[in-house]
Amino acid sequence: MNYLQNLWNQFDFVSLSTYALRIAAVLLCLTVHETCHGLAAYALGDPTAKRMHRLSLNPLRHIDWLGLAMMFFVGFGWAKPVPVDMRYFKKPKQGMAVTALAGPVSNFLLAVVLLLVCKVVLRYISYISWGIPLLSFLVIAAQLSIGLGLFNLIPIPPLDGSRVLTALLPDSAYYRLMRYERFGILLLLVLSLTGTGSSLIGQAIDGVFRGLASVCVPELLSLLR
Repeated sequence: MNYLQNLWNQFDFVSLSTYALRIAAVLLCLTVHETCHGLAAYALGDPTAKRMHRLSLNPLRHIDWLGLAMMFFVGFGWAKPVPVDMRYFKKPKQGMAVTALAGPVSNFLLAVVLLLVCKVVLRYISYISWGIPLLSFLVIAAQLSIGLGLFNLIPIPPLDGSRVLTALLPDSAYYRLMRYERFGILLLLVLSLTGTGSSLIGQAIDGVFRGLASVCVPELLSLLR
């Protein structure tokens, strides 16, 4: 009995709660990202995502569990790709670019919304017992959302940035690049394991976060110093 009591006392509930907040934040950011891909495609005339019930804020419809695990243990991950049939688009390449760009843009907009909620929490309910955990979740989610948006703008297939880049290429170069898309994951894995570019991405995330926070909730920056 004493052994169990000692084990309970040594349990790090702070780390566990932080980890739980990060999981919830990741699920939120990925769900918004993928849903907005589907919404953009639907707005451009492609009903595929709607037919497959991907225009949903239910995380279980979007989460790839291997991709989620990779995000935590390797440094990058993925959700289930939203099905898009570019044949529905009047201008296929441009339609794919807009659909791809909708994901990162939604993440930046989500970060703005989260920071505005931070402002409300700081002003009205930070003194309540659950005010500080809520504030921590909002900050973590905003940073992760910015990170997801920036990461996906990297022009390496299959990231969204490559879809935007290829819209500017001639058709021959576009289809040639798409043939090598499957090797992009391997390249991203190598870059992640070697830490190549991680410092630059980290600085970019911090810079965008602080820039948005200075506009939306400047008082937050003094608390994070």
